[in-house]
Amino acid sequence: MKKNSMKTFSALIPLRIGSKGIPKKNIKKIAGKPLFEWVLRAALASEHIDEVFVSTESAEIMRAVEALGVGVKIIQRPVQLADDFASTEAVMLHALDKIASDYLVTIQATSPLLTQLDLDYACAQFIQDGDDSLLSAVRMKRFLWSEEGRPLNYNPQTRPRRQDFHGTLIENGAFYISDSTLLAETKTRLHGSIGIHEMPEDTFIELDAPADWLLVEQIINERLSHAA
Repeated sequence: MKKNSMKTFSALIPLRIGSKGIPKKNIKKIAGKPLFEWVLRAALASEHIDEVFVSTESAEIMRAVEALGVGVKIIQRPVQLADDFASTEAVMLHALDKIASDYLVTIQATSPLLTQLDLDYACAQFIQDGDDSLLSAVRMKRFLWSEEGRPLNYNPQTRPRRQDFHGTLIENGAFYISDSTLLAETKTRLHGSIGIHEMPEDTFIELDAPADWLLVEQIINERLSHAA
């Protein structure tokens, strides 16, 4: 059974001030904007997302979000949900009490290469396919092995050429779509029938070190120059 296209989507962007690899990463400027602003703008521009929420424990982040003047709603997160041990699910479940929406789109600020089109296509696909949850992923054309020396995604006896190799889909952590009711019931972001939205391979880069930062900034600037 297909989902009703009148269902509502709300975006949740978890932002905390702590970061070990890159201090205050979520509000550090990349390509001229605070890191979080790239995904926030993508969510605001999406044709399917009705409201955008930021969950944070930090007054500094609250001020940075409010300074944009774009009407994003802020959810004050308990400090215990902002340490290194708090799960994303715990943050999502806390936010559910403040969000009245059929579907929750949880977006990671550390994925600034995410675009409005990614969100629009994913939400449309989610509705069309009648899924209960969805994840974003990239297709990696790499041959994977277990520690025991067992091939995981190809047959070495018929090793395919790269152009003929279908590859493997790997979560890139950019965003997840969850049915709000099932999220509350299962307490996990992925549940029921799970869909996948495929994104470009360069969106797999994780912003954990200064070198990652410079690489992603270069990609953003190249995109901006091509769009000009």
